[in-house]
Amino acid sequence: MSAIDRKDYCPRYSYEDSPQSISYGATISAPHMHGYALEHLENYLRPNMTALDIGSGSGYLTACMAEMVGSGGKVVGVDHIPELVDLSIDNMKKQHSDWLESGRVKFIVGDGRLGCPEEGPYDCIHVGAAAGKKPTALIEQLKAPGRLFTPVGTYSQYIMVYDKKEDGTVEEKRVMGVMYVPLTDADKQLGRDY
Repeated sequence: MSAIDRKDYCPRYSYEDSPQSISYGATISAPHMHGYALEHLENYLRPNMTALDIGSGSGYLTACMAEMVGSGGKVVGVDHIPELVDLSIDNMKKQHSDWLESGRVKFIVGDGRLGCPEEGPYDCIHVGAAAGKKPTALIEQLKAPGRLFTPVGTYSQYIMVYDKKEDGTVEEKRVMGVMYVPLTDADKQLGRDY
């Protein structure tokens, strides 16, 4: 995290340890939550590995993950708000336009609930919004071994870690209670729920 300047991705209150609005009904998580995520994913963010960041928002955590996987790795950021994908690309260009040009980082507009199977499978997946239930579509996109770090729940939410073992079996572990925005569709996020 010290290698990626949060100010490039969060212009107001950049270093305050609290979530910050990045517009379009989205927030950038507090730095301590990014730290927890990277700590839990560290063994799956080694050089030359591939990762998926669902709800990539401003692109900050995607950039941190790309720093960890190195020049031989790849990180795909997915967000369903096109303006946030554009923002994350602009933010990445401030210090790391070469990562975009080389394919080390790729940002895609898409439904994060479905993941991005065409770019996978992934050594790890991070989700920055709470799924209502166990996200089986994302677990299917993990390599074996692989790890998914995601908040799950509606009224009561927990960070869940799903580990896909070499034999394809999945173990799950509840890590901590949290409160995240829901993993939803763009219309609901933007308040256009007709």
